[in-house]
Amino acid sequence: MTSRTKQFLELQGQTNQSPYLIDVDRAEGIYIWDKAGKRYMDMIAGVAVNNIGHRHPKVIEAIQQQLDKHLHVMVYGEYIQDTQLALAENLASILPEKLSCSYIVNSGTEANEAAIKLAKRYTGRQEIISCKNSYHGSTLGSLSVSGNKEKQSSFKPLLPQVQFIEFNNIESLNLISNKTACVLIETIQGDAGLVKPTPEFITTLRDKCTATGALLIFDEVQVGMGRTGKMFAFEHYTIIPDILTLGKGLGGGMPIGAFISSKEIMHSLTYNPMLGHITTFGGHPINCAAANACINVLKEENWIAEAEQKGQLLENILSQASDIKEIRRAGLFFAVEMESTEKVAQVVTNCLEKGLIGFWFLSTPTAFRLSPPLSITEEEIKIAGEIIISSI
Repeated sequence: MTSRTKQFLELQGQTNQSPYLIDVDRAEGIYIWDKAGKRYMDMIAGVAVNNIGHRHPKVIEAIQQQLDKHLHVMVYGEYIQDTQLALAENLASILPEKLSCSYIVNSGTEANEAAIKLAKRYTGRQEIISCKNSYHGSTLGSLSVSGNKEKQSSFKPLLPQVQFIEFNNIESLNLISNKTACVLIETIQGDAGLVKPTPEFITTLRDKCTATGALLIFDEVQVGMGRTGKMFAFEHYTIIPDILTLGKGLGGGMPIGAFISSKEIMHSLTYNPMLGHITTFGGHPINCAAANACINVLKEENWIAEAEQKGQLLENILSQASDIKEIRRAGLFFAVEMESTEKVAQVVTNCLEKGLIGFWFLSTPTAFRLSPPLSITEEEIKIAGEIIISSI
């Protein structure tokens, strides 16, 4: 064990007992280099964060320009700041009219927490409905609405009046009633191992929320910003949520989140009580500059339109491996199902040794995750596919 590894393990809080321990030196595009000079293909993009690759030049330029102006000047919502306003305008330009009012926060989990508060405040109701096998974050409120009992078990009591429906089970939608403040759902379930909604389920869900006055919240922290072949995953379907939450890929590599709704709904947080949600560093000018540049890159490049084609290419290559039980995919987001957790661990470890980074799903241990930058080329996909096949 190197002295740096020992320091890392002793001085930093650890999330698990077997971290990857790549000693990062630098990153560019779809690659990460360690301090020994070894290059890795980053096929998870920081878990769907670096959708436009590491250190995109336009993101770096936007950060540098803002550095010359100012850093934090005031808690969110008090001052008019160029990058915050530009980001809100840019988000409104790519979203439906009923999703035109943005509140910029620090992370995806804060966005989900705030969206729940917004729904409770607007409806005057307390009941929250989420999905079994869902993941919405690790703070206490987000954990309360994440459908993983094992992860919840050590942190009770959690939020009260939370019920769980089954994803794609239309009958379970009968739980939604005029007592329900909101239904919080991943448009496409990620941690469950990439589960898409059926058109009938998601349409019935929208109709049920409308009929009962419950607000429909789509969590697109992981599947938004081009990951599935559309700017937002709900664009694959014919419905629009009442509240949308974003994070991860929004910031171009910088930490940021957002919850977005109509002006009418959003402004209910302004009074009774005022400061219904307050965040010191939410909307940080540097992070907003990066997010705004990230959106512009996604608008200008053809990467979102190419995501399905690139995803299909990688799927075709991986399909040659007889040991793979199933490939579930949305654009450039993959869950590759294997015969056992041991096989997944073997494949991921082999890939790492060969210079390719894959990753796990928290709640789906029999599958490994791939979510490469949208900027990946077809030639790079072929190389990555060959490495994964050889690792299997």
